[in-house]
Parts: sequence; structure tokens; C-alpha cells
Amino acid sequence: MWGGRFSEATDAFVAEFTASVNFDKRLYRHDIQGSIAHATMLARAGVLTEAERDAIIEGLTAIRADIESGNFEWRVDLEDVHMNIESRLTDRIGITGKKLHTGRSRNDQVATDIRLYLRDEIDFLLGEVRRLQTGLLDLAEREAHTIMPGFTHLQTAQPVTFGHHLLAWFEMMVRDGERLADCRKRVNRLPLGSAALAGTTYPIDRAYTAELLGFEAVCENSLDAVSDRDFAIEFCAAAALTVTHLSRMSEELILWNSQQFKFVDIPDRFCTGSSIMPQKKNPDVPELVRGKSGRVNGHLISLLTLMKGQPLAYNKDNQEDKEPLFDAIDTLKGCLRAFADMVPALKPNRESMREAALRGFATATDLADYLVKRGTAFRDAHEIVGKAVAYGVQTGKDLGAMTLDELRQFSDTIQQDVFDVLSLEGSVNARNHIGGTAPNQVLAAVARARVRIG
Repeated sequence: MWGGRFSEATDAFVAEFTASVNFDKRLYRHDIQGSIAHATMLARAGVLTEAERDAIIEGLTAIRADIESGNFEWRVDLEDVHMNIESRLTDRIGITGKKLHTGRSRNDQVATDIRLYLRDEIDFLLGEVRRLQTGLLDLAEREAHTIMPGFTHLQTAQPVTFGHHLLAWFEMMVRDGERLADCRKRVNRLPLGSAALAGTTYPIDRAYTAELLGFEAVCENSLDAVSDRDFAIEFCAAAALTVTHLSRMSEELILWNSQQFKFVDIPDRFCTGSSIMPQKKNPDVPELVRGKSGRVNGHLISLLTLMKGQPLAYNKDNQEDKEPLFDAIDTLKGCLRAFADMVPALKPNRESMREAALRGFATATDLADYLVKRGTAFRDAHEIVGKAVAYGVQTGKDLGAMTLDELRQFSDTIQQDVFDVLSLEGSVNARNHIGGTAPNQVLAAVARARVRIG
């Protein structure tokens, strides 16, 4: 493969150690796609004849069919996906196959392959994000009136609607989708034509190659094009944020599915049992998604560390970019699929949610607001309500369960209409503005969200 430069064969261990074909062979379809475009451009530029172009394209098409039918032998001694395909092409069509590599290097070839591959994977992932977003909206619409406790510090804070809580998850996924789509713009630039690092002396037409491959632009600097993997790092950053959001959702589902909360039931098909305790129903899917967040975060750090010490231009270090990137893609794909399948099937326990919202003095802030609207300074109102809550702790009564006389011992400003705001429905309905938890606002937000995601 190296021609006449070397005086001895590569050590067998070194050949195995430096080979990447065992993992980069997944790029075969995009490698062939890029090579067909490159041959087409070379023929248009007069570097190849039309007959040579046609032979190369026919040969590459046949090789793709062989790979997909399992009739292709991947050889470690040929090091990577590129040389395996090129070698087979030469075997198939003769010396014309050796002309395919004219005007390019494996440096710009692999950078192009990865961008083509990642672009397709982002498109698929965006479809899965949208599927999850739709499931969240459907469930939020159904549960717009379902009341549950909202938490801070995992302590009961204020009543919210379950639909409102689900819309918080939706907003996370909107930003995740935006980040992936924005990352795609920088992925979708063509490195091919940069050759090894300085460009090529052949009369290539990079704009034409970009058009053939659907790239929006070409990479403007050949040194940068072959040596940086910031687009892969950016993807892993977006993936890490996405799985972090999925991990937070998983944590809540795990809590809510427990016997201590009983807020939701996760269908059996997303759970497993215990080998020893027959009563157990373990929320394995959200637990595993929560665990996989660390895996993707690790890949981000791996790629950042890989890139940080490299001088321009290409270095063999960059062979290590693929496995973290590939696994980040696969992991995110699996996590999104699991959630997109699971979320629409969740079964909320409305009674348990409501019962929990009635505990923990969830309407304390409503009582403070009530007093402020009747002329009490907020800090004084805060103290008054704090004393009422202390009384409730002693007597075992929630604020809404106290009599008017009991409440008035803390402030004679309180009147019978206080019970309108101390009810759960009164509390959530009072938050009647964009972004608020009132049921009509949840339904309006769902309608707007459907338009936002198309």
C-alpha cells in the first residue's frame, strides 16, 4: 500500500494496532458516495475520461452491493474502509481503479466520509426528537387539567398541572433539536479537494463536488478542513446535553413509578422483574438511559482531549475520533427511541398526584399573595403564612383544611374568599399567563408547540 518508500513490511502487531477497518467500515456507503462524486467531478474536469468514470462508478456500485449482501471480505492489512474499497475496485476494474485517488488524500476523504455519515445520522436523530416531542405534546394535552405537586429541592413547592410539567420536558427537547439542527449546518461543508493538507495541482471543481453531495458550502482552508474535528465535538456536546435532559426525565420517571410516589405507571414492556423478588417491577429503561448519559458525556471529553494537543494538519490521533463519535450516535439513537416509544404509553395516576399535591402546604404562596393583594407587605405576609404552616404541622392540617377562624388567628385580613385560592384548582388557575401552569395556558401552549415543530 505504501509503494516503494519502505524497506520492510509493517510489523503484524503494528498493522493490527493501527488498523481502523473494524470500526470505520460502517462508513462504506458514504465512502462510496464520496468516491462516485469525486470521479464524476474528475471526469468533468478532464482528469478522467467518461469511460473511466463510468467504469469506476459501475465498480463502486457493485462493491456496495457486495458489502450489503455480505459478500465482501474486510482485510485488516488494508488498514481502513477506504483502502479496502479502493483495493477491491482495482481488482474488479484494473488500472482504472488506481486513478480514483487522483487529486485527493485519505485525509480529506475520511473527513468527507464522516461529515456525510454524521449528516445522515443527525437527520435521523431529528426525526426521533420530533417523535418524542409529539408524544410529549399528546400526553400534555390529555393531562392539562391533572394536578400534581411541583417541587423544588424535591420538596413540595406549589401545585402545577401534569401537562405543564410535561411541557417543561418538551422545551428541553426543543432546544436539543435546535442544537442538532444548528450543528448540522457546520457538518454540511465539504472538505474534499483539500487533499493531504495543501490542496491539489489538478483542475478540480470543489463547488461541483459539493453540489453532487448536497453540501451547502466547501471548507475554505485545506489545512483546517483535514485536521479539525470540531464538528464531531460539537455533535457530541449536543448529544451530551440531550441525554442529560433524558437523564433528568428518567430520574423523575423512576421516582414517580415508585411505590412511594405512585404518580405514573410505566408499561410492563419497558420494565423487567427481579430474579429473586417476584413482586418487583423495575423501571429498567429510564434507569439505563440515566446511566448512558455518563457514557455520552465521556465521549465528549474524549474528543476534546483528543483534539487539544494536535498541531496542524492531520495526525494519526484522529483515527481515535470515530469510536467515540459512533458510540455517541448509537447511544443517543437508542435513548431517543426508547423515550419516544415509552412516553406516549405512560399511565398517570391522577388520584395519587392530587393526593400528594394536598400534602406539604402547596398553596402557601397563594395565601401570601392573597394577603399582599389586600395590603399586607410581602415580608409580613411571608411571616404570617409561615406561622400558619407551623400551626398546620402541629395540627396535621393543610391550609385548605383549616377553618376560617383558624386562619384568621394569624391575620384578620383573611376572609371567606381565601378558600378560592387555597384550593388546588384555584392555585393553578391563578397562574393564567404565557408559561404558566393554568390548564387553559397548557392547552394554548400545546397548540403553539405543534405549530413550532411543524
